[in-house]
Amino acid sequence: MPARIGVDTGGTFTDLVELDEETGAVFVVKCPSTPDDPSRAILEALRQSHVDPAQIARFVLGTTVVLNSLLQRSGARVLYVTSAGFADVPFLQRINRRFHYDLKWVRPLPLVRRRDCIGVPERVNYRGEIERALEESDLQDLATAIRGRLNGAFGTSNGRSDAFPDGAQNGGVAVAVNLLFSYVNPEPERRLRDFLRSEFPDLPVSISSDVAPIWREYERSSTTLADAYTRPMVGRFIGSLQSGLDDLKFQRSWAVMKSNGGQMLSGVAKDRPVQMILSGLSAGIIAGRFYGALAGAENVITLDIGGTSTDVGVVVEGRVRFTTEWRIEFGLPVSAPLIDLNTLGAGGGSIAWINKGGVLQVGPQSAGAEPGPVCYGQGGDQPTVTDANIVLGRLNPDNFLGGEVRLEAQLARVAIERLGKELGAELEETALSIIDVTNENIAEAMRLLTVRRGLDPRHFDVVAFGGAGPLHAAAVARSIGARRVIVPPHPGLASAFGTLLADLRVDKAWTHIVRSDAIDLKRINARLDELVEEAMGELREEGFEGEPAIERWVSARYDGQNYEEEIPLPKGPLTEESVPRLLEDFHVHYEGIYGYRLEQEVVELVQFTVTTRGATSKPTLPPAPVGAPGEPVESRQVWFDEGTTECAIYRREDLVAGQRITGPAIVEELDSTTLIDPGLTLDVTAEGLGIMEV
Repeated sequence: MPARIGVDTGGTFTDLVELDEETGAVFVVKCPSTPDDPSRAILEALRQSHVDPAQIARFVLGTTVVLNSLLQRSGARVLYVTSAGFADVPFLQRINRRFHYDLKWVRPLPLVRRRDCIGVPERVNYRGEIERALEESDLQDLATAIRGRLNGAFGTSNGRSDAFPDGAQNGGVAVAVNLLFSYVNPEPERRLRDFLRSEFPDLPVSISSDVAPIWREYERSSTTLADAYTRPMVGRFIGSLQSGLDDLKFQRSWAVMKSNGGQMLSGVAKDRPVQMILSGLSAGIIAGRFYGALAGAENVITLDIGGTSTDVGVVVEGRVRFTTEWRIEFGLPVSAPLIDLNTLGAGGGSIAWINKGGVLQVGPQSAGAEPGPVCYGQGGDQPTVTDANIVLGRLNPDNFLGGEVRLEAQLARVAIERLGKELGAELEETALSIIDVTNENIAEAMRLLTVRRGLDPRHFDVVAFGGAGPLHAAAVARSIGARRVIVPPHPGLASAFGTLLADLRVDKAWTHIVRSDAIDLKRINARLDELVEEAMGELREEGFEGEPAIERWVSARYDGQNYEEEIPLPKGPLTEESVPRLLEDFHVHYEGIYGYRLEQEVVELVQFTVTTRGATSKPTLPPAPVGAPGEPVESRQVWFDEGTTECAIYRREDLVAGQRITGPAIVEELDSTTLIDPGLTLDVTAEGLGIMEV
């Protein structure tokens, strides 16, 4: 039968979901990731699925390869080409400091070294008029400068600003072009791109007018550098995976998840790496919205706890929230359309340690997949969250990954006990403290996306997935005051399933700063129409053939402010009659966030955005089985805050629709474990969801 394949490859595990298009039957595969070459784990998961490649109707991939490359500084050496006099912009950054009173804090290096920054004598003014065009001799001088750097004529430096970003010298070479006011007039950049491609055909080139056509040259430079920094790696990864798929006789086109929750064809993705930063993470939010809707919840907080990190997102009234601001680390922004989420180092492999003040902390350091937590028995010696759950009896060492991997509980006990001696605490008390710190870190990440943005978490449900999400969800939900916890089928593979739910989506932005008392309606409407055509053209490139849904937005602020809020534009062209409605929408939106409005102030419209979305057919999940309620398969001692207690252990596949389990209890399955605290109940719905009322 035709099958859909969704894959999510993370830092610790690679997950595959196979969905039979006719019967709705689901088959899952979970195998260790291969960080040195992520395509190997993907191809291995495909082999383990036993699906005939000829029967794969749709293959979608979510991946963290771009994110990991940026965080680990393992990308390319970048040559940065910009307007003369502005080569220092990536190093000047912003005046903001991460810690106001920490005199030892050092700003992070950009993704380029200073001597690889090249200024060219061109100038475009703020109106887009060319005041000084590049001459042929200027282009030849640029080519000479690039050849000198490629040939090592500039040597190496001991200076900090000229140091290579870690590992970059081994990741290939790419060029990033960012000229002043390129978002107004992109032609000088395009001319440079064409020249560089003719002179250096093997050198990838990223230009800011394609990558980030936005105002603020620093944010534009940082985003373009990130695109160039990861472009060679993404090209190698997609090429390697395509070669492996060819060997498997898979002959269809396949897609990659984008950071904005959409997807694009793999042939397009290799030229747009910055759109893949949150590729795997965005699929989890899409899945969380789907499962929330199945449970009748429009407001959900998604909780995805994996082996390396935890990802938290918010869905409000059925809508996923988006942003154009993300940071590689403090001071290094990436301005691209992406799903709004919060990532923190609080995964199963996060290491517990004691800071200089003698206080227990968890993460962000992680044991990763290799060597992994101590209980993996692969040489790890630092206690982790997984080790703590083993000590507390919450994880079954004999049933990890369905029994494929046996965990060494005694090794975990030794590591936690050693940490406990430093704290002056008993074994189980230390393990409980590790879990409490982890849960509170996650709860605070949820508050950042809700309470601090005017959203009341008491009106939200938590959708828990990832290998450890259902294990921690009840405690986290209780901490923030959420209503319910929703545990989907196969929670450890929810992100892989989310890739099969994603629509095609293209976002286009136009920076145009105009006061509300001097709006040129004709110009704005004409440019919005152009953006729609450009976005629809990209949708066609990505394989969509139907009629897309179109949304239009504007980022606005009061005159004199420096930050904007995004609001939807009225349907149809902007007119003299619709502008007052637009301004009133802004006042209402602003008041809802900040508690007041300034109706007497002029409003500045700063950036216009068009979103086109091509809907894909959505899968239908098989219903939960019916019949006699599943019985516990065993029981064991499990530690809670109140002490140890006997816990009933259930198998997820034995549960039936309408069954209620009263805590304390544990539900185990191949890819995850659900902890039902004392006093809580878990109800199984007809759709196979597990719901805990908190």
